[in-house]
Amino acid sequence: RSSDLSCSRGSLKMVGHVVFACLSFSVFYTFADASFKFASYYADHMVLQMAPAQAVIWGYGEVGAFVTVSVFNDFNSVTSKTGQFIGNAGVWKVKLDPVDYGGPYLLNAQQYYKENVTSITLHDILFGDIWICGGQSNMEMTVLQVFNATEELAKGSLYPHIRLFTASLVQADVELQDFLKVDLQWSLPSPETLGNAQFSYFSAVCWLFGRYLYDTLKYPIGLVESCWGGTPVEAWSSKRSLSKCGLLTGTERQAPNEIDEDYYFFAPPEAHSVLWNAMIHPLLNMTIKGAIWYQGEANTNINPDLYNCTFPAMIEDWRKSFHEGSEGQTSESFPFGFVQLSTNVRSKSDNFPIIRWHQTADFGYAPNPRMPNTFMAVAVDLCDEKSPYGTIHPRDKQSVAYRLSLSARAVAYGEKGIQFQGPFPRQMIVSETAAYINITYNQKILKNCVNDSTFEVLCPSQEIGEMKGVNWVPAAITAFSADTVTVSFKECCKYNITGIRYAWSDWPCEYKQCPLYARDGVLPAPPFVNYF
Repeated sequence: RSSDLSCSRGSLKMVGHVVFACLSFSVFYTFADASFKFASYYADHMVLQMAPAQAVIWGYGEVGAFVTVSVFNDFNSVTSKTGQFIGNAGVWKVKLDPVDYGGPYLLNAQQYYKENVTSITLHDILFGDIWICGGQSNMEMTVLQVFNATEELAKGSLYPHIRLFTASLVQADVELQDFLKVDLQWSLPSPETLGNAQFSYFSAVCWLFGRYLYDTLKYPIGLVESCWGGTPVEAWSSKRSLSKCGLLTGTERQAPNEIDEDYYFFAPPEAHSVLWNAMIHPLLNMTIKGAIWYQGEANTNINPDLYNCTFPAMIEDWRKSFHEGSEGQTSESFPFGFVQLSTNVRSKSDNFPIIRWHQTADFGYAPNPRMPNTFMAVAVDLCDEKSPYGTIHPRDKQSVAYRLSLSARAVAYGEKGIQFQGPFPRQMIVSETAAYINITYNQKILKNCVNDSTFEVLCPSQEIGEMKGVNWVPAAITAFSADTVTVSFKECCKYNITGIRYAWSDWPCEYKQCPLYARDGVLPAPPFVNYF
Protein backbone atom coordinates (compact mmCIF):
# COMPACT_ATOMS: atom_id res chain seq x y z
CA ARG A 1 0.00 0.00 0.00
CA SER A 2 2.74 2.46 -0.87
CA SER A 3 3.72 4.68 -3.74
CA ASP A 4 6.67 6.94 -4.45
CA LEU A 5 6.44 10.64 -3.77
CA SER A 6 6.47 13.35 -6.38
CA CYS A 7 8.13 16.69 -5.70
CA SER A 8 5.94 19.24 -7.45
CA ARG A 9 2.47 19.38 -8.91
CA GLY A 10 0.38 21.43 -11.27
CA SER A 11 0.73 24.33 -13.65
CA LEU A 12 2.57 27.56 -12.89
CA LYS A 13 0.81 29.82 -15.36
CA MET A 14 -1.11 32.02 -12.94
CA VAL A 15 1.66 32.43 -10.38
CA GLY A 16 4.25 32.78 -13.13
CA HIS A 17 2.28 35.71 -14.44
CA VAL A 18 2.30 37.36 -11.00
CA VAL A 19 5.98 36.64 -10.36
CA PHE A 20 7.21 38.02 -13.67
CA ALA A 21 5.41 41.29 -12.97
CA CYS A 22 7.63 41.99 -9.95
CA LEU A 23 11.04 40.62 -11.02
CA SER A 24 13.78 42.77 -12.51
CA PHE A 25 15.24 41.65 -15.83
CA SER A 26 18.64 41.03 -14.24
CA VAL A 27 17.35 38.00 -12.32
CA PHE A 28 17.16 34.54 -13.93
CA TYR A 29 13.80 32.90 -13.25
CA THR A 30 13.24 29.12 -13.40
CA PHE A 31 10.57 26.63 -12.48
CA ALA A 32 11.10 23.89 -9.89
CA ASP A 33 14.31 21.87 -9.87
CA ALA A 34 15.25 18.73 -7.95
CA SER A 35 16.87 20.62 -5.08
CA PHE A 36 13.97 22.97 -4.31
CA LYS A 37 10.77 21.26 -3.23
CA PHE A 38 8.10 21.04 -0.58
CA ALA A 39 8.14 18.39 2.13
CA SER A 40 6.30 15.18 1.27
CA TYR A 41 2.87 16.13 2.59
CA TYR A 42 2.50 19.48 0.82
CA ALA A 43 0.62 18.96 -2.43
CA ASP A 44 -2.29 20.10 -4.57
CA HIS A 45 -5.71 19.86 -2.88
CA MET A 46 -4.33 20.00 0.67
CA VAL A 47 -5.84 21.80 3.65
CA LEU A 48 -3.74 24.19 5.74
CA GLN A 49 -4.63 25.12 9.30
CA MET A 50 -6.73 28.26 9.40
CA ALA A 51 -6.63 31.33 11.66
CA PRO A 52 -6.02 32.12 14.42
CA ALA A 53 -3.08 29.72 14.04
CA GLN A 54 -0.39 30.27 11.43
CA ALA A 55 0.11 27.50 8.89
CA VAL A 56 3.70 26.27 8.63
CA ILE A 57 5.14 25.51 5.18
CA TRP A 58 8.47 23.75 4.84
CA GLY A 59 10.66 21.96 2.34
CA TYR A 60 14.17 21.57 0.92
CA GLY A 61 16.52 23.80 -1.07
CA GLU A 62 19.92 25.47 -1.23
CA VAL A 63 21.70 26.25 2.04
CA GLY A 64 21.90 30.00 2.50
CA ALA A 65 19.04 30.85 0.16
CA PHE A 66 15.89 32.71 1.07
CA VAL A 67 12.39 31.40 0.42
CA THR A 68 9.24 33.47 0.05
CA VAL A 69 5.86 31.72 0.30
CA SER A 70 2.78 33.51 -1.02
CA VAL A 71 -0.90 32.62 -1.06
CA PHE A 72 -2.95 33.90 -4.00
CA ASN A 73 -6.68 34.22 -4.49
CA ASP A 74 -6.95 34.58 -8.25
CA PHE A 75 -4.32 37.26 -8.94
CA ASN A 76 -4.49 38.86 -5.48
CA SER A 77 -1.92 38.08 -2.82
CA VAL A 78 -3.57 37.02 0.45
CA THR A 79 -0.32 36.70 2.40
CA SER A 80 3.40 36.54 1.68
CA LYS A 81 6.16 35.60 4.14
CA THR A 82 9.91 35.01 3.88
CA GLY A 83 12.02 32.49 5.80
CA GLN A 84 15.69 31.53 5.80
CA PHE A 85 17.16 28.06 5.67
CA ILE A 86 17.76 26.28 8.95
CA GLY A 87 21.21 24.88 9.71
CA ASN A 88 23.21 23.03 7.09
CA ALA A 89 20.56 20.48 6.13
CA GLY A 90 19.00 22.62 3.40
CA VAL A 91 15.60 22.75 5.09
CA TRP A 92 13.46 25.87 4.96
CA LYS A 93 10.41 26.74 7.03
CA VAL A 94 7.95 29.63 6.67
CA LYS A 95 5.07 30.59 8.96
CA LEU A 96 2.27 32.23 7.02
CA ASP A 97 0.14 34.99 8.44
CA PRO A 98 -3.18 33.67 9.77
CA VAL A 99 -5.70 33.01 6.99
CA ASP A 100 -9.42 32.53 7.61
CA TYR A 101 -11.16 29.40 6.37
CA GLY A 102 -11.91 29.18 2.68
CA GLY A 103 -10.32 28.79 -0.74
CA PRO A 104 -9.36 27.53 -3.20
CA TYR A 105 -5.98 29.30 -3.26
CA LEU A 106 -2.69 28.96 -5.07
CA LEU A 107 0.37 28.61 -2.87
CA ASN A 108 3.68 29.65 -4.47
CA ALA A 109 7.15 29.20 -2.99
CA GLN A 110 10.13 31.04 -4.50
CA GLN A 111 13.77 30.34 -3.72
CA TYR A 112 16.21 33.24 -4.05
CA TYR A 113 19.72 31.87 -4.38
CA LYS A 114 22.53 34.04 -5.73
CA GLU A 115 21.04 35.49 -8.93
CA ASN A 116 18.53 32.70 -9.50
CA VAL A 117 14.87 32.54 -8.51
CA THR A 118 13.17 29.13 -8.54
CA SER A 119 9.42 28.74 -8.14
CA ILE A 120 7.11 25.87 -7.20
CA THR A 121 3.33 26.03 -6.88
CA LEU A 122 0.49 24.14 -5.27
CA HIS A 123 -3.07 24.42 -6.55
CA ASP A 124 -6.53 24.13 -5.03
CA ILE A 125 -5.37 24.83 -1.45
CA LEU A 126 -7.99 25.27 1.27
CA PHE A 127 -7.71 26.68 4.79
CA GLY A 128 -9.66 24.94 7.54
CA ASP A 129 -8.99 22.51 10.39
CA ILE A 130 -6.52 19.61 10.19
CA TRP A 131 -7.07 16.46 12.23
CA ILE A 132 -4.56 13.62 12.63
CA CYS A 133 -6.14 10.14 12.79
CA GLY A 134 -3.96 7.48 14.43
CA GLY A 135 -4.08 4.03 15.98
CA GLN A 136 -4.35 0.46 14.80
CA SER A 137 -6.67 -1.64 12.64
CA ASN A 138 -10.02 -0.28 13.81
CA MET A 139 -8.83 3.14 12.69
CA GLU A 140 -7.33 1.57 9.56
CA MET A 141 -10.63 -0.06 8.43
CA THR A 142 -11.78 1.74 5.31
CA VAL A 143 -15.19 3.02 4.24
CA LEU A 144 -15.36 -0.08 2.03
CA GLN A 145 -15.65 -2.21 5.19
CA VAL A 146 -18.46 -0.50 7.13
CA PHE A 147 -22.20 -1.12 7.22
CA ASN A 148 -23.94 0.33 4.12
CA ALA A 149 -20.57 0.75 2.42
CA THR A 150 -21.97 1.41 -1.06
CA GLU A 151 -24.13 4.26 0.21
CA GLU A 152 -21.32 5.70 2.32
CA LEU A 153 -18.85 5.61 -0.58
CA ALA A 154 -21.32 7.41 -2.84
CA LYS A 155 -21.63 10.30 -0.37
CA GLY A 156 -17.95 11.21 -0.76
CA SER A 157 -18.44 13.42 -3.79
CA LEU A 158 -20.90 15.57 -1.79
CA TYR A 159 -18.02 16.79 0.41
CA PRO A 160 -15.39 18.38 -1.87
CA HIS A 161 -14.14 20.59 0.98
CA ILE A 162 -12.96 17.60 3.00
CA ARG A 163 -9.50 16.48 1.87
CA LEU A 164 -7.71 13.19 2.55
CA PHE A 165 -4.09 12.15 3.10
CA THR A 166 -2.68 8.74 4.13
CA ALA A 167 0.87 7.97 5.22
CA SER A 168 2.50 4.69 4.19
CA LEU A 169 3.32 1.89 6.60
CA VAL A 170 6.94 2.59 7.47
CA GLN A 171 8.91 2.06 10.66
CA ALA A 172 12.33 3.36 11.65
CA ASP A 173 14.64 3.21 14.64
CA VAL A 174 15.45 6.93 14.39
CA GLU A 175 13.22 9.99 14.13
CA LEU A 176 12.64 10.82 10.46
CA GLN A 177 12.31 14.38 9.34
CA ASP A 178 9.94 13.54 6.49
CA PHE A 179 7.88 10.61 5.22
CA LEU A 180 9.74 8.01 3.18
CA LYS A 181 6.54 7.17 1.30
CA VAL A 182 2.93 8.27 1.01
CA ASP A 183 -0.02 5.99 0.25
CA LEU A 184 -2.61 8.63 -0.63
CA GLN A 185 -1.41 12.11 -1.50
CA TRP A 186 -3.91 14.89 -0.73
CA SER A 187 -7.13 14.01 -2.56
CA LEU A 188 -10.80 14.81 -2.74
CA PRO A 189 -13.18 12.14 -1.39
CA SER A 190 -14.47 9.66 -3.96
CA PRO A 191 -15.37 5.95 -3.98
CA GLU A 192 -11.78 5.25 -5.04
CA THR A 193 -10.05 7.35 -2.38
CA LEU A 194 -12.43 6.31 0.41
CA GLY A 195 -12.53 2.60 -0.41
CA ASN A 196 -9.20 1.71 -1.99
CA ALA A 197 -9.03 -1.71 -0.31
CA GLN A 198 -9.53 -3.37 3.05
CA PHE A 199 -7.35 -1.91 5.83
CA SER A 200 -5.82 0.54 3.38
CA TYR A 201 -7.32 3.96 2.74
CA PHE A 202 -9.31 5.74 3.67
CA SER A 203 -10.01 5.29 7.39
CA ALA A 204 -13.77 5.05 7.96
CA VAL A 205 -13.65 6.48 11.48
CA CYS A 206 -11.46 9.37 10.31
CA TRP A 207 -13.63 10.12 7.27
CA LEU A 208 -16.96 9.88 9.09
CA PHE A 209 -15.63 11.99 11.98
CA GLY A 210 -14.58 14.68 9.51
CA ARG A 211 -17.85 14.47 7.64
CA TYR A 212 -19.94 14.87 10.78
CA LEU A 213 -17.80 17.83 11.82
CA TYR A 214 -18.17 19.42 8.39
CA ASP A 215 -21.96 19.09 8.60
CA THR A 216 -21.80 21.33 11.68
CA LEU A 217 -18.84 23.62 10.96
CA LYS A 218 -19.43 24.18 7.21
CA TYR A 219 -15.78 24.87 6.46
CA PRO A 220 -12.85 22.80 5.09
CA ILE A 221 -11.51 19.81 7.00
CA GLY A 222 -8.17 18.11 6.31
CA LEU A 223 -7.82 14.51 7.48
CA VAL A 224 -4.39 12.90 7.88
CA GLU A 225 -4.45 9.13 8.38
CA SER A 226 -1.38 7.57 9.98
CA CYS A 227 -2.16 4.17 11.52
CA TRP A 228 -1.04 0.54 11.44
CA GLY A 229 -3.00 -2.55 12.47
CA GLY A 230 -1.88 -4.68 15.39
CA THR A 231 0.42 -2.06 16.90
CA PRO A 232 0.75 -1.12 20.59
CA VAL A 233 0.94 2.37 22.04
CA GLU A 234 4.67 1.91 22.68
CA ALA A 235 5.36 1.92 18.92
CA TRP A 236 3.63 5.31 18.57
CA SER A 237 5.40 6.90 21.54
CA SER A 238 8.73 8.70 21.62
CA LYS A 239 11.52 7.42 23.83
CA ARG A 240 11.08 10.57 25.91
CA SER A 241 7.47 9.61 26.51
CA LEU A 242 8.18 5.96 27.30
CA SER A 243 10.89 6.86 29.78
CA LYS A 244 8.22 8.57 31.92
CA CYS A 245 6.61 5.16 32.38
CA GLY A 246 9.81 3.27 33.12
CA LEU A 247 10.17 1.86 29.60
CA LEU A 248 13.78 2.66 28.84
CA THR A 249 15.39 1.61 25.56
CA GLY A 250 18.84 1.65 24.02
CA THR A 251 20.98 4.60 23.00
CA GLU A 252 19.27 7.02 20.63
CA ARG A 253 20.74 7.20 17.15
CA GLN A 254 20.86 10.33 15.03
CA ALA A 255 19.05 10.34 11.69
CA PRO A 256 21.23 11.03 8.66
CA ASN A 257 20.73 14.16 6.57
CA GLU A 258 20.03 12.16 3.42
CA ILE A 259 17.31 9.50 3.35
CA ASP A 260 18.80 6.03 2.91
CA GLU A 261 16.23 3.25 3.21
CA ASP A 262 18.98 0.68 3.83
CA TYR A 263 19.94 2.58 6.99
CA TYR A 264 16.67 1.98 8.81
CA PHE A 265 16.09 -1.01 11.04
CA PHE A 266 12.72 -2.51 10.20
CA ALA A 267 11.93 -4.02 13.57
CA PRO A 268 8.62 -5.70 14.40
CA PRO A 269 5.77 -3.15 14.49
CA GLU A 270 5.51 -3.39 18.29
CA ALA A 271 9.09 -2.21 18.86
CA HIS A 272 9.38 0.95 20.91
CA SER A 273 9.02 4.25 19.02
CA VAL A 274 9.39 2.82 15.49
CA LEU A 275 6.08 4.29 14.29
CA TRP A 276 6.50 7.52 16.20
CA ASN A 277 9.81 7.86 14.37
CA ALA A 278 8.51 7.17 10.86
CA MET A 279 4.79 8.00 10.85
CA ILE A 280 4.26 10.79 13.42
CA HIS A 281 7.56 12.66 13.83
CA PRO A 282 7.58 13.74 10.15
CA LEU A 283 4.30 15.60 10.76
CA LEU A 284 5.49 17.73 13.66
CA ASN A 285 6.14 20.84 11.55
CA MET A 286 2.54 20.86 10.38
CA THR A 287 0.10 23.12 12.22
CA ILE A 288 -2.91 21.02 13.26
CA LYS A 289 -6.21 21.46 15.08
CA GLY A 290 -6.24 18.13 16.91
CA ALA A 291 -6.00 14.34 16.78
CA ILE A 292 -8.25 11.32 17.17
CA TRP A 293 -7.09 7.84 18.15
CA TYR A 294 -8.48 4.29 18.00
CA GLN A 295 -6.00 1.88 19.57
CA GLY A 296 -5.53 -0.35 22.58
CA GLU A 297 -6.41 -3.86 21.43
CA ALA A 298 -2.72 -4.75 21.04
CA ASN A 299 -2.04 -3.57 24.58
CA THR A 300 -4.42 -6.10 26.07
CA ASN A 301 -1.40 -8.41 25.75
CA ILE A 302 1.50 -5.92 25.79
CA ASN A 303 2.12 -3.97 29.01
CA PRO A 304 -1.61 -3.68 29.83
CA ASP A 305 -0.92 -2.57 33.41
CA LEU A 306 1.14 0.37 32.13
CA TYR A 307 -1.47 1.73 29.72
CA ASN A 308 -2.77 4.20 32.30
CA CYS A 309 0.70 5.76 32.10
CA THR A 310 1.80 5.17 28.50
CA PHE A 311 -1.36 6.49 26.85
CA PRO A 312 -1.63 9.78 28.80
CA ALA A 313 2.13 10.22 28.46
CA MET A 314 1.90 9.77 24.69
CA ILE A 315 -0.83 12.42 24.45
CA GLU A 316 1.20 14.86 26.51
CA ASP A 317 4.31 14.20 24.44
CA TRP A 318 2.50 14.57 21.10
CA ARG A 319 1.16 17.91 22.27
CA LYS A 320 4.56 19.16 23.33
CA SER A 321 6.22 17.90 20.14
CA PHE A 322 3.65 19.33 17.70
CA HIS A 323 3.75 22.65 19.57
CA GLU A 324 7.53 22.83 19.30
CA GLY A 325 7.69 21.55 15.71
CA SER A 326 5.19 24.15 14.50
CA GLU A 327 7.04 26.92 16.37
CA GLY A 328 4.14 27.40 18.76
CA GLN A 329 1.32 27.36 16.18
CA THR A 330 -0.20 24.00 17.16
CA SER A 331 -1.67 24.40 20.63
CA GLU A 332 0.36 22.73 23.38
CA SER A 333 -2.98 21.45 24.70
CA PHE A 334 -4.59 20.57 21.36
CA PRO A 335 -7.78 18.49 21.62
CA PHE A 336 -7.19 14.74 21.56
CA GLY A 337 -10.10 12.35 21.08
CA PHE A 338 -10.09 8.57 21.40
CA VAL A 339 -12.39 5.59 21.06
CA GLN A 340 -12.82 3.44 24.13
CA LEU A 341 -12.43 -0.16 22.98
CA SER A 342 -15.39 -2.08 21.60
CA THR A 343 -15.57 -5.87 21.97
CA ASN A 344 -13.68 -8.96 20.88
CA VAL A 345 -14.96 -12.26 22.30
CA ARG A 346 -17.60 -13.41 24.76
CA SER A 347 -15.27 -13.79 27.69
CA LYS A 348 -15.01 -12.82 31.32
CA SER A 349 -11.37 -11.94 30.75
CA ASP A 350 -10.24 -8.66 32.28
CA ASN A 351 -8.00 -7.76 29.34
CA PHE A 352 -10.36 -5.47 27.45
CA PRO A 353 -12.02 -3.91 30.55
CA ILE A 354 -8.61 -3.08 32.03
CA ILE A 355 -7.51 -1.27 28.86
CA ARG A 356 -10.85 0.57 28.63
CA TRP A 357 -10.37 1.80 32.19
CA HIS A 358 -6.73 2.69 31.63
CA GLN A 359 -7.67 4.61 28.47
CA THR A 360 -9.22 7.15 30.83
CA ALA A 361 -6.23 7.09 33.22
CA ASP A 362 -8.52 5.20 35.63
CA PHE A 363 -11.11 7.97 35.88
CA GLY A 364 -13.72 6.33 33.66
CA TYR A 365 -14.53 9.47 31.67
CA ALA A 366 -12.86 12.16 29.60
CA PRO A 367 -11.83 14.90 29.88
CA ASN A 368 -10.49 14.37 33.39
CA PRO A 369 -7.80 15.94 35.64
CA ARG A 370 -5.10 13.62 34.31
CA MET A 371 -6.15 14.01 30.67
CA PRO A 372 -7.35 17.59 30.10
CA ASN A 373 -8.87 18.62 26.77
CA THR A 374 -9.44 15.01 25.74
CA PHE A 375 -12.72 13.51 24.57
CA MET A 376 -13.97 9.96 24.26
CA ALA A 377 -16.43 7.84 22.28
CA VAL A 378 -17.69 4.81 24.20
CA ALA A 379 -18.00 1.79 21.88
CA VAL A 380 -18.58 -1.04 24.36
CA ASP A 381 -22.11 -1.59 23.00
CA LEU A 382 -21.14 -1.74 19.30
CA CYS A 383 -20.32 -5.46 19.10
CA ASP A 384 -20.48 -7.24 15.75
CA GLU A 385 -20.51 -11.01 16.03
CA LYS A 386 -20.93 -11.49 12.27
CA SER A 387 -18.18 -9.14 11.12
CA PRO A 388 -16.35 -10.76 8.18
CA TYR A 389 -13.18 -9.08 9.45
CA GLY A 390 -13.38 -10.78 12.85
CA THR A 391 -15.35 -9.76 15.90
CA ILE A 392 -12.54 -7.47 16.99
CA HIS A 393 -13.38 -5.31 13.94
CA PRO A 394 -17.03 -4.19 14.29
CA ARG A 395 -18.47 -2.57 11.17
CA ASP A 396 -20.59 0.15 12.78
CA LYS A 397 -18.04 2.92 12.44
CA GLN A 398 -20.84 5.45 11.87
CA SER A 399 -21.88 5.32 15.53
CA VAL A 400 -18.24 5.46 16.66
CA ALA A 401 -17.51 8.55 14.56
CA TYR A 402 -20.79 10.26 15.45
CA ARG A 403 -20.18 9.86 19.18
CA LEU A 404 -16.63 11.10 18.70
CA SER A 405 -17.85 14.13 16.75
CA LEU A 406 -20.34 15.04 19.50
CA SER A 407 -17.48 15.04 21.99
CA ALA A 408 -15.28 17.07 19.65
CA ARG A 409 -17.97 19.69 19.19
CA ALA A 410 -18.16 20.11 22.96
CA VAL A 411 -14.47 19.84 23.90
CA ALA A 412 -12.56 20.99 20.81
CA TYR A 413 -15.03 23.60 19.57
CA GLY A 414 -16.70 24.71 22.80
CA GLU A 415 -20.26 24.11 21.66
CA LYS A 416 -22.63 24.65 24.58
CA GLY A 417 -25.63 22.57 25.54
CA ILE A 418 -24.62 19.48 23.57
CA GLN A 419 -24.96 15.99 25.07
CA PHE A 420 -21.56 14.39 24.55
CA GLN A 421 -21.04 11.99 27.46
CA GLY A 422 -22.97 9.01 28.74
CA PRO A 423 -24.08 8.92 32.38
CA PHE A 424 -21.41 8.39 35.03
CA PRO A 425 -21.85 7.89 38.81
CA ARG A 426 -21.45 10.97 40.99
CA GLN A 427 -22.51 9.37 44.29
CA MET A 428 -22.84 5.87 45.77
CA ILE A 429 -24.60 5.03 49.01
CA VAL A 430 -24.26 1.50 50.40
CA SER A 431 -26.86 0.08 52.76
CA GLU A 432 -25.27 -2.90 54.48
CA THR A 433 -28.37 -3.88 56.39
CA ALA A 434 -30.70 -3.81 53.37
CA ALA A 435 -27.95 -5.10 51.05
CA TYR A 436 -28.27 -2.58 48.26
CA ILE A 437 -26.36 0.28 46.64
CA ASN A 438 -27.98 3.48 45.43
CA ILE A 439 -25.98 4.89 42.52
CA THR A 440 -26.79 8.48 41.56
CA TYR A 441 -25.63 9.54 38.10
CA ASN A 442 -24.49 12.93 36.86
CA GLN A 443 -27.42 13.21 34.44
CA LYS A 444 -30.82 11.74 33.70
CA ILE A 445 -30.63 8.15 32.55
CA LEU A 446 -32.49 5.78 30.28
CA LYS A 447 -32.77 2.21 31.50
CA ASN A 448 -32.56 0.40 28.21
CA CYS A 449 -33.17 -3.24 29.17
CA VAL A 450 -33.15 -5.72 32.02
CA ASN A 451 -29.74 -7.20 32.62
CA ASP A 452 -28.88 -8.87 35.90
CA SER A 453 -25.19 -9.40 35.19
CA THR A 454 -23.82 -6.04 33.96
CA PHE A 455 -23.38 -4.77 37.51
CA GLU A 456 -21.11 -6.86 39.73
CA VAL A 457 -20.13 -6.54 43.38
CA LEU A 458 -16.94 -7.64 45.10
CA CYS A 459 -17.43 -9.99 48.01
CA PRO A 460 -14.80 -11.61 50.20
CA SER A 461 -14.29 -15.07 48.72
CA GLN A 462 -15.34 -16.94 51.85
CA GLU A 463 -18.74 -15.25 51.78
CA ILE A 464 -19.85 -16.36 48.33
CA GLY A 465 -21.01 -19.79 49.27
CA GLU A 466 -20.49 -22.34 46.52
CA MET A 467 -18.54 -19.99 44.18
CA LYS A 468 -15.22 -20.51 45.90
CA GLY A 469 -12.44 -18.24 44.70
CA VAL A 470 -14.75 -15.99 42.64
CA ASN A 471 -14.79 -12.51 44.09
CA TRP A 472 -16.89 -10.57 41.57
CA VAL A 473 -20.49 -11.73 41.38
CA PRO A 474 -23.51 -10.37 39.45
CA ALA A 475 -25.85 -7.96 41.20
CA ALA A 476 -29.31 -7.18 39.84
CA ILE A 477 -30.86 -3.78 39.21
CA THR A 478 -33.95 -3.69 41.42
CA ALA A 479 -35.12 -0.11 40.97
CA PHE A 480 -34.33 3.08 39.10
CA SER A 481 -35.51 6.67 38.87
CA ALA A 482 -34.62 9.69 36.72
CA ASP A 483 -30.97 9.67 37.73
CA THR A 484 -30.58 6.81 40.22
CA VAL A 485 -30.13 3.05 39.98
CA THR A 486 -30.53 0.64 42.89
CA VAL A 487 -28.43 -2.51 42.77
CA SER A 488 -29.10 -5.33 45.22
CA PHE A 489 -26.45 -7.69 46.55
CA LYS A 490 -28.74 -9.50 48.97
CA GLU A 491 -28.60 -12.79 47.09
CA CYS A 492 -24.86 -12.83 46.45
CA CYS A 493 -23.12 -11.47 49.55
CA LYS A 494 -23.92 -12.26 53.15
CA TYR A 495 -22.01 -9.36 54.62
CA ASN A 496 -20.17 -6.25 53.43
CA ILE A 497 -19.16 -5.68 49.83
CA THR A 498 -15.85 -4.04 49.00
CA GLY A 499 -16.43 -2.89 45.42
CA ILE A 500 -18.81 -2.49 42.49
CA ARG A 501 -18.25 -2.41 38.76
CA TYR A 502 -20.31 -1.96 35.61
CA ALA A 503 -19.90 -3.49 32.13
CA TRP A 504 -16.61 -5.05 33.22
CA SER A 505 -16.23 -7.80 30.64
CA ASP A 506 -14.99 -8.10 27.10
CA TRP A 507 -18.56 -8.34 25.72
CA PRO A 508 -20.87 -6.89 28.39
CA CYS A 509 -24.03 -6.48 26.30
CA GLU A 510 -25.54 -7.00 22.87
CA TYR A 511 -25.55 -4.40 20.09
CA LYS A 512 -26.82 -1.10 21.54
CA GLN A 513 -28.45 -3.04 24.38
CA CYS A 514 -26.41 -2.11 27.44
CA PRO A 515 -28.60 -1.37 30.47
CA LEU A 516 -27.90 2.36 30.87
CA TYR A 517 -27.80 5.23 28.36
CA ALA A 518 -28.11 8.97 28.40
CA ARG A 519 -31.72 10.16 28.35
CA ASP A 520 -31.71 10.53 24.56
CA GLY A 521 -30.69 6.87 24.16
CA VAL A 522 -27.63 7.68 22.03
CA LEU A 523 -24.69 7.58 24.43
CA PRO A 524 -24.09 4.53 26.65
CA ALA A 525 -22.86 4.70 30.22
CA PRO A 526 -19.14 3.86 30.20
CA PRO A 527 -17.68 1.01 32.24
CA PHE A 528 -16.48 1.81 35.74
CA VAL A 529 -15.07 0.17 38.84
CA ASN A 530 -15.20 1.56 42.37
CA TYR A 531 -13.80 0.16 45.62
CA PHE A 532 -15.17 0.99 49.06
